[in-house]
Amino acid sequence: MNIADLFLPLLLAVFVIMMFRKQKKSQQTVTQQRAQMLPGTEVMTQFGLFGRIVSVDQEENKAVLELSPGNTATVHLQALTKVVTVPAEETPADDAAAVPDDASSLTLGKDTSERQDAVQDETPEETLKRLNRDDKKEN
Repeated sequence: MNIADLFLPLLLAVFVIMMFRKQKKSQQTVTQQRAQMLPGTEVMTQFGLFGRIVSVDQEENKAVLELSPGNTATVHLQALTKVVTVPAEETPADDAAAVPDDASSLTLGKDTSERQDAVQDETPEETLKRLNRDDKKEN
């Protein structure tokens, strides 16, 4: 018997073993995710909807998601693909001062803290004149 004759069945056996291993890992992942999917958990569906689980019916394989306050949707449990975890640190804080309401901060120059007060007191006509003047300087 030749070594080449043993190679093909050995390769086939390794392929089958790897296939069963991958299937077992995916089943474990699904089981872990299903254990996390309790009412109150934020999830994402296969089609990209985000919502909070209101109730889960394991017998019917259905879950009721609250997409926005007062709006619910009933989906199949297989459609729930990802548990969304939002750390407490990333909750939106009151950063209104950090984000300007308009693009005027883009043309202020390097020291924005000093000129920010002056820009807030501008009238729309003065803002337009300043932006036109700055545009002519750049060209």
